[in-house]
Amino acid sequence: MKKAALIAFISFLSIACNSKINSSDLSKINGYWEIEKVIFPDGTHKEYTINETFDYFGVKNNVGIRKKVTPQLDGTFLVNDDSEKVVIKEENGKHYLYYSTFYTKWKEELSFISDEKLVLINEAKNEYHYKRAAPITILGDGKKTK
Repeated sequence: MKKAALIAFISFLSIACNSKINSSDLSKINGYWEIEKVIFPDGTHKEYTINETFDYFGVKNNVGIRKKVTPQLDGTFLVNDDSEKVVIKEENGKHYLYYSTFYTKWKEELSFISDEKLVLINEAKNEYHYKRAAPITILGDGKKTK
């Protein structure tokens, strides 16, 4: 039974991750994302249960930034001046994120995006699975975070 469920899940994930991304879906990348796991080309994977940093994307008209941010216990984020420039381009029916910093350039394929999930594949064919991140609030003061 477990084997059948696993096969069904992998099939669903494969179909979902290979579905065409519409240009109207690209705005879903904006916001905070927390890495869940990385699947390597040989099929092995690494799970991330606790993350000290989240990825923040701010993209408008297919141009923007990606920045590492550190969530705080009061629901805020610590940020620094470092960021990566991002340009989203469509090539041969697929969308790619082109990153650049002062030191280097690289690209990742946008394999899947929804309101709650994001999958990026780098040039080494590693699949990075993200979930939409929410601010951490454990202060118990009843106040909403911003």
